[in-house]
Amino acid sequence: MFKYKKGLIIKKEWLDKIFDEGKVWEMRTTRTKNTGLIHIIESGTGMVVGEVEITGWHKISEEEKTSAIDKHHVNDPSLLTKWNFAWHLKNAKRYDKPIPYSHKPGAVIWVNL
Repeated sequence: MFKYKKGLIIKKEWLDKIFDEGKVWEMRTTRTKNTGLIHIIESGTGMVVGEVEITGWHKISEEEKTSAIDKHHVNDPSLLTKWNFAWHLKNAKRYDKPIPYSHKPGAVIWVNL
């Protein structure tokens, strides 16, 4: 049913920025081992809403918190105190029709599909 094995849970506010506003860095508190094409899940909906390629990550500098707003779309860089890792996103695609899924309780970042 699903093209890819992994799904990344993201809140709607950030999904819209990824799909519609060119957000190419997903800010997280840790690095990731998962790269390649994955599904994107809208937090709290039980729906897979799109896909994206994770091409890598890097630890952002204090300077990048303010100079790379066009990449991470966090307008108040002071909010990035603990979100120091930028996961690099490419080729985000929103599905015309979201796909329902279910996962075990407790999943907060990654879901195995």
